[in-house]
Amino acid sequence: MPVSVPAQTFTGTAGRLDDPMTLPALGLGCMGMSDAYGPADRDESIATVHAALDAGIFLLDTGDFYGQGHNELLIREALWSRRREDVFIAVKFGALRDPEGRFLGFDSRPAAVKNALAYTLKRLGTDYVDLYQPARLDPAVPIEDTVGAVAEMIQAGYVRHLGLSEVSAQTLERAAAVHPVRWLQIEYSVLDRGIEASILPAARRLGTVISAYGVLGRGLLSTDWAARKALAVGDYRAHLPRFSGDNLERNLALTGVLHDIAAEYEVTATQIAIAWVLAQGPDIVPLIGARRRHQLAEAIGALDIRLSSGDLARIRNAIPADAPAGTRYAPEQMRMLDSETGAV
Repeated sequence: MPVSVPAQTFTGTAGRLDDPMTLPALGLGCMGMSDAYGPADRDESIATVHAALDAGIFLLDTGDFYGQGHNELLIREALWSRRREDVFIAVKFGALRDPEGRFLGFDSRPAAVKNALAYTLKRLGTDYVDLYQPARLDPAVPIEDTVGAVAEMIQAGYVRHLGLSEVSAQTLERAAAVHPVRWLQIEYSVLDRGIEASILPAARRLGTVISAYGVLGRGLLSTDWAARKALAVGDYRAHLPRFSGDNLERNLALTGVLHDIAAEYEVTATQIAIAWVLAQGPDIVPLIGARRRHQLAEAIGALDIRLSSGDLARIRNAIPADAPAGTRYAPEQMRMLDSETGAV
């Protein structure tokens, strides 16, 4: 994969940051290598991590609850022959799961933050993580307490940067009053543009990078979705409203414009969907959930696409913000999202 993905250095809000944060134009989301989309091929997963690093994608996104620790161990294995300073590892914490993988809630108490980090460092085989972020807002713990605990770990040298995930603009601003928030990880795609109302403007005021996941609508916007007959055993999308019943066909029908534009550019719909996110601003870094090298190569190809203003307007007009059928998570999980339920 003889390419070199460009990188950008973010300095955040003037006067608030001690050091810059450099990120590639795309990040590799590693969740699917251990969880969520059914069984993954270990060797191919490791080869995909290696291909990403060789192409200049040095941002690896994981969570301590992905595969109940398996994902961190997999990343450790993939990185054993690489220099630690050449990789940016972002870790989510706080999600609680039972032995069957079901989510039980969140724990972001200061003591739990430090405990989770200790186990993460051991599993990854490193003495620091580049970015540490609560997976969700813990409704029982003030965000200031959680952020304060991460800030202590930054001061101690175990963490480089603070991040947040799926929080409202108000929560983001409260957190930033305690310590600079370097990035906000949140779902953002052609199908999910809710952050544009208040969360994205708040992030930009604060100098917070958007780490965008779900840029392919969990597969709805990908080139090959129509070719799949059924979801794999263990694929959590079978329980998501957008993939259930008539919603699936209604949502797939919305994606026709991406296929049309892809044909005009002689690229794929997957690449157009990623290019759309890239076109929304240099402070938005798409996370690509590639589990295989060919998926990674396809995603990297999106960096060469420059959508015109006419293309962007055409996509927005064809897929209105309120058009997708069904919520992005099941109702009980939607209630856990401060970004959806919190004050704007």
